Amino acid sequence: MRITGGQNRGHTIPVPPKSRIRPTTDKAREALFNILANHFNFEDINALDLFAGTGIISFELFSRGCRNITSVELYRQQVTWLIKTIQKLNINEITIHNADAFRFIKKTDNHYNLAFADPPYNFERTTQLPGLIFENNILKDNGLFVLEHSKQFSFNENPYFIDLKIYGAVHFSFFKNKP
Repeated sequence: MRITGGQNRGHTIPVPPKSRIRPTTDKAREALFNILANHFNFEDINALDLFAGTGIISFELFSRGCRNITSVELYRQQVTWLIKTIQKLNINEITIHNADAFRFIKKTDNHYNLAFADPPYNFERTTQLPGLIFENNILKDNGLFVLEHSKQFSFNENPYFIDLKIYGAVHFSFFKNKP
């Protein structure tokens, strides 16, 4: 797995051994960050990476200059691996939380310019995420929520939904917090 842009472009991030995690493809990540670059100056934002998995979204944000990144991952083995990787790379800008994403959303007092979620593709609670994000005021004014999901989900009827981008099997639904 490699970082697709920014100061660490091309840097390889190892995938933990025996991992069942499905990282977002390089092509889809690169396209996503091209879109996000039109919305944000990464150096000026707070970002949230839910279902962080391999941490590649957090590493991409860091590489592009984001200095306040919160990563949330449920599985302890992944969290341990993420912490070791962050320490090895000497990154202080990523904070890891070993927590259930739904509980984290409900309990955090922080607000983010960008929230990204990549739950497992067959996760039955995926449809609940946009509502939970907006009910709990996770985003700042004009904040953006990006949800990676499979084709089985559609969010066109959500009042905060603004766009859908498809890259092979990867679907990104974009939602905006309107002030």
